[in-house]
Amino acid sequence: MFYLARPQNPCLLSSLNRRKFLALAGLPVVYAASLPAGVQLLGLEPADPLPGKHPGLTVLNDRPVNAETPAHLLNDKVTPAELMFVRNNGAVPRGLPELPTSLPGDWTLRIAGEAVPEPVTFTLEELQRRFTAHTYQLTLECGGNGRKEFSPPARGNQWSTGAVGCPKWTGVRLKDVLEAAGYDRKRAVYVGYYGKDTHLSGDPDKVVISRGVPIAKALEDESLIAWALNGKPLPLLNGYPLRLVFGGYPASCSGKWLSEIVVRDQVHDGEKMGGQSYRVPCEPVAPGTTVEDEDMCIILEMPVKSLITSPRTGAVVERGTPLSIAGHAWCGSSAVERMEYSIDFGSSWSRCQLAAPANRFAWQHFSARVNFPKPGYYEVWARATDTAGRSQPMVLPGWNPRGYLNNACHRIAVKVV
Repeated sequence: MFYLARPQNPCLLSSLNRRKFLALAGLPVVYAASLPAGVQLLGLEPADPLPGKHPGLTVLNDRPVNAETPAHLLNDKVTPAELMFVRNNGAVPRGLPELPTSLPGDWTLRIAGEAVPEPVTFTLEELQRRFTAHTYQLTLECGGNGRKEFSPPARGNQWSTGAVGCPKWTGVRLKDVLEAAGYDRKRAVYVGYYGKDTHLSGDPDKVVISRGVPIAKALEDESLIAWALNGKPLPLLNGYPLRLVFGGYPASCSGKWLSEIVVRDQVHDGEKMGGQSYRVPCEPVAPGTTVEDEDMCIILEMPVKSLITSPRTGAVVERGTPLSIAGHAWCGSSAVERMEYSIDFGSSWSRCQLAAPANRFAWQHFSARVNFPKPGYYEVWARATDTAGRSQPMVLPGWNPRGYLNNACHRIAVKVV
């Protein structure tokens, strides 16, 4: 009998999706000897495939782990930890608990770089004791959220709409820690990070990702070195025990498993800061165009965007019954000033009720009651406009090679009977 826990057929196992293999571990594969060559086992999807995460998350990749949250599960005003999306570039550091309940006593954070006279190291306990803790609700969104809509297709994980969340983060202000480290204000240009995640090749000398932000962003009040999400230790897959959080910038700037911060006298040149990573063409290009690296610019602020979280697409409504819709809207540097919906494919727009943000860089909640004139198929489109007058486009915005910054109107399908 063939058991996946003690494989006897390496060729067969190589054809299995690793995550499905883990779900099958310990089960005998009855009639394994009769499986035709080249045919893959379907596998069994685990009930909860990711530690600490809701089973409803859509896993896009398991090496590294990347998972998004379906829009209808993001209806909470404060995103629960189990519903926070996962975007990793390497392997989770070994030796950490899958479901953390307390903070480790031996974790340290080093502050170095050209604009720091002498490197300084803080323990996690020192960060908590020496500096004032702050809690902010901050929106984090993957720069590639919405990538699957680009045509021709763009490289990378094919995110739909769920690589976004807005929980409450607790930690210390980055600027307070930099000041304590005695950084040189005149030399400081950029802040970069290094984490303890490991390269998928297993090479300990390869850096997985090391991105950063301009010093002005690093010094904002809401820029945090965080150890808690919604009042509890960070989930392992979201950076336990320590991470950066920069609301309004691509989530890749908010380094996880944080072990070192460097204050640079130049634009940070760490892994995934150059080439095509997290960059878009400096000037618009036609779809499918090959763009040279020198013609790509670093993504800074995220664009204005919104998401209908209730009801889920495919809702059925009785004629004459208003449909209540709800969702969130957010933007990179300011606030959302106006929220609208359309049921006629953007020919006309109606206003939604829009709440103020809990704080800067928090998403804002909107709601409306929608009436439909007669039975049939409808789409409800959502459009946000920020205080600078920038609105979401009705169709896919400027194509780019890596499929970043898709902020086209979110829409759901509705059947009126």
